[in-house]
Amino acid sequence: MIEVATRSPAAPVKRRSSGLLRRLLRHPVGLSALVVLVLLYGAAFLGPLFYTASPTLTDPLNATADPSAQHLLGTDDLGRDVLSRLLYGGRITLLISIISMMVALSIGSLIGALAGFYRGWTETVLMRLVDTFMAIPSFFLILAAISVLGNSPPVVVIVVGLGFWPQVARIVHAEVSKIRNYEFVEAGRALGASGSRLIWRHVFPQALPSAAVLTTLGIAWSILTETGLSYLGLGIQPPLASWGNMLQNAQTYFWTKPVLAVYPGVMIALAVLCFNLLGNALRDLTDPRGSK
Repeated sequence: MIEVATRSPAAPVKRRSSGLLRRLLRHPVGLSALVVLVLLYGAAFLGPLFYTASPTLTDPLNATADPSAQHLLGTDDLGRDVLSRLLYGGRITLLISIISMMVALSIGSLIGALAGFYRGWTETVLMRLVDTFMAIPSFFLILAAISVLGNSPPVVVIVVGLGFWPQVARIVHAEVSKIRNYEFVEAGRALGASGSRLIWRHVFPQALPSAAVLTTLGIAWSILTETGLSYLGLGIQPPLASWGNMLQNAQTYFWTKPVLAVYPGVMIALAVLCFNLLGNALRDLTDPRGSK
């Protein structure tokens, strides 16, 4: 009986996850967004293996050239291959967005789970900390942090993640506060399970789907934040390419060569749209009032 009582909470999580995946595969909008995102990531990380033009090699005599067999999307203001920079820039932008949301998910989940499970003064202190960070406009907080710490890629990853963790903490706190009163948690306490084991083995996995939905939407926010910082010259710096600094470089030629801004702009809009659509689909599928 003890074996059944201690292991049973994990089973609903596996069934819920597998059922969610099956429902997502039958959700046309969510499935389409997922397919496009897979293609975007595949192009960014595998494309340079096949399209080997250098993203940093300059050719001033061939600046702002039209598409050709040598440069499929033409060249930018310094004669660099636009398609190659799109691929490498997408790699940086998409990777930063994923890692920064992993930072936000880690910090927000830890604080939200501890506050929701232990309640009392722990909840009061941690959630007031969350309220304090949410009261500060995240973009200005990120600007201040980058001004002090610099704008290297690791710093950009961390500060973008720190801009979103309070939202994750709010969701996890609400879910854990509800789940801690379930019968299997009371059974675990009666069997002598420690608080940390109950949180991370049984309670938090039940709250993870809701946090994952918010994190999916947060990735879209992090893409916009990183590209915004790079567009302002505060994010990823040349010669590294990102979609944001490609937009910054293209603004001078907006009237004479607008396609230089169209390419990264379309990629940013497409990635953000697909992550938002995927997040909305996951939200609909995890809503207990929705269709199964």
